Amino acid sequence: MITGTVTTTPDVKAPRHHGGVRKRDATAGWLFTAPVIIILGLFLFIPVLMALWVSVSDWTGRGGPLSSGVNFVGLDNYKALVAGGLTTSDFGIALKNNLWYVLLVVPLQTILALLLALLVNREGIKARGAFRTAYYFPSVTSTVAITVLWLFLFSTTGAINKVISFFGGRGPNWFNDPSAIFHFGATTGPAWLTSGDALGVTWWDWLGGPSVAMSAIMAMAIFTTSGTFMLIFLAALQNLSADVDEAAEVDGATGFQRWWYVTLPQLRPTVFTVVTLGMIGCWQVFDQIYTATQGGPAKTTLTPAYMSYATSFGSQQWGVGAAIAFVLFFIIILFTLVPRWLLRERKPRQFRIGKATS
Repeated sequence: MITGTVTTTPDVKAPRHHGGVRKRDATAGWLFTAPVIIILGLFLFIPVLMALWVSVSDWTGRGGPLSSGVNFVGLDNYKALVAGGLTTSDFGIALKNNLWYVLLVVPLQTILALLLALLVNREGIKARGAFRTAYYFPSVTSTVAITVLWLFLFSTTGAINKVISFFGGRGPNWFNDPSAIFHFGATTGPAWLTSGDALGVTWWDWLGGPSVAMSAIMAMAIFTTSGTFMLIFLAALQNLSADVDEAAEVDGATGFQRWWYVTLPQLRPTVFTVVTLGMIGCWQVFDQIYTATQGGPAKTTLTPAYMSYATSFGSQQWGVGAAIAFVLFFIIILFTLVPRWLLRERKPRQFRIGKATS
């Protein structure tokens, strides 16, 4: 018979987090984040609030926006954008130009970036690193330098027109051609399109698409941004698990079916990121316009961002310029909600006998 004693150890209680410890942690956190908060407050939040005040005031650019001679005018500067006149017409033209810019550039640059990512992600391709660098290089090059290069390429005697002439065609004078590409050479449209207008721009002009000059700028935007989005897609592709794709292959799915039903749904968050960043960048297009055309020819490359700059610094209408900037801000917010809604996660449909319920 074996006898012995059994010893028990007292329960070890976890140390309690006293309020003093939590307060010290919170104080340390605020001390670490204080420099960033101060910098953002001085160079972001305060200027935004000042611009908001300018948009509802009659500040002329002389003195400070908060000086005694500056008066509150309410929404008068915003009304100038929609109440009619030259300002309204210019704002409508700018919105039309930028809308077509977004509708064409965002899908094309997203598709091209995804195709490039799929290309450089394939196994067995030699010098994949060189291809990645070459595709990404335009994204890190100065926009002004690329714009100047684009002016040479798309000039009347430039390389693009020489290629067109080699195949028997005749290239346009790209940056001086205000013709809308969807008018197909027509100068006037049907009465039911030319009689009505929105923001001083007829429906015929709204539906005409971008001008030839804007098309050249759009090609440059696609060329310079696709490399950046390619890297985003490439990182997402390399993080995907191969097990699901292999299981689909074992079940007999073709290559396209595996891509459409397996790979692409897993890239939904990445597609949302790329489309959102593309929309923000397209609505904020400024430096290419400033360097290449400054809104010409015939205002066919005018954008809200450039119009805000020209109205403020050129015409000295600081209130209207600030109002354009805030309207553009709300447009960007609205358009970024669209891909969020389109790419949201949807519940799978449940089927019952005789009917389907969601």
